[in-house]
Amino acid sequence: MSGLRTLGEFVVEKQADFPHASGDLSSLLASIRLAAKIVNREINKAGLVDITGAVGTENVQGEAQQKLDLYANEKFKAALEARDQVCGVASEEEDETVSFDRDKNQHAKYVVLMDPLDGSSNIDVNVSVGTIFSIYRRVSPVGTPPTLEDFLQPGHKQVAAGYVIYGSSTMLVYTTGAGVNGFTYDPSLGTFCLSHENMMIPDVGKIYSINEGNYIRFPKGVKKYIKYCQENVPEDGRPYTSRYIGSLVSDFHRNLLKGGIYMYPSTQSHPDGKLRLLYECNPMAFLAEQAGGTASDGKRRIMDIDPKELHERVPFFCGSKEMVAKVEQFIAENPED
Repeated sequence: MSGLRTLGEFVVEKQADFPHASGDLSSLLASIRLAAKIVNREINKAGLVDITGAVGTENVQGEAQQKLDLYANEKFKAALEARDQVCGVASEEEDETVSFDRDKNQHAKYVVLMDPLDGSSNIDVNVSVGTIFSIYRRVSPVGTPPTLEDFLQPGHKQVAAGYVIYGSSTMLVYTTGAGVNGFTYDPSLGTFCLSHENMMIPDVGKIYSINEGNYIRFPKGVKKYIKYCQENVPEDGRPYTSRYIGSLVSDFHRNLLKGGIYMYPSTQSHPDGKLRLLYECNPMAFLAEQAGGTASDGKRRIMDIDPKELHERVPFFCGSKEMVAKVEQFIAENPED
């Protein structure tokens, strides 16, 4: 691994690029790095110990909570609280926001929103899963408990965002608004090393990622876009291909590297879509834009949406610029009756 920069070294080196540059954000990212290592360890032995399967409860969205959902949630909360840079968190697994009550935490400048284990139902069948995180500067006075307004900020206010993908290799990918960089975990050293510097998504891709099992319930414009992908052969003669893992982090990561579009539109059963604006869509939109892509709800930029609720859902179209623009065109030309 000689010559490779570790995540810690890279963060310190790039600290001047951070908005409101300070050591606090560097330390906060170190908390996420630590929690990711712990969760990675448990995921990699999931078939050997009793941590797979449902725990028998549901989260606020009505989804069955997996044992590893709760494990990851607790580990990330503990790591973020311990470093004193975070005054509170909001999690997909928590009904309400969580305030860290120690005096040092209440003097912290940041709040973190997270999906601790995206795609956790796939663990039982050994499919890649991930953690998604989003960091904001608080808007409430420092020295007081965080308020709901600290968390209900539009995506363009994000200070940093990223994800960890636990797959054939474990990677941490993040942005602070100065490009996107990826770090691969070396378990022999216990460190994340820079492996993908200045990641960029191609303007045009050949992959579309959507659960076509819901096709009959999709809006008319989305149906027509899928047909366009199936029937249109680009000038280079290589047709579009459908790839859908069912784990947002995994699908997004592949499309980031190879070019493509991820789609989770509204359906008859979920008219507002199914993905969460704050925990999933905003951080992925920030990453996509910093990598040269884009993210939309089909009509407007994701990061311009003013959130009204902690667990608000939105339709989501994210990836290569030209592909997102094309599906927006089909949606605009085919309004619902």
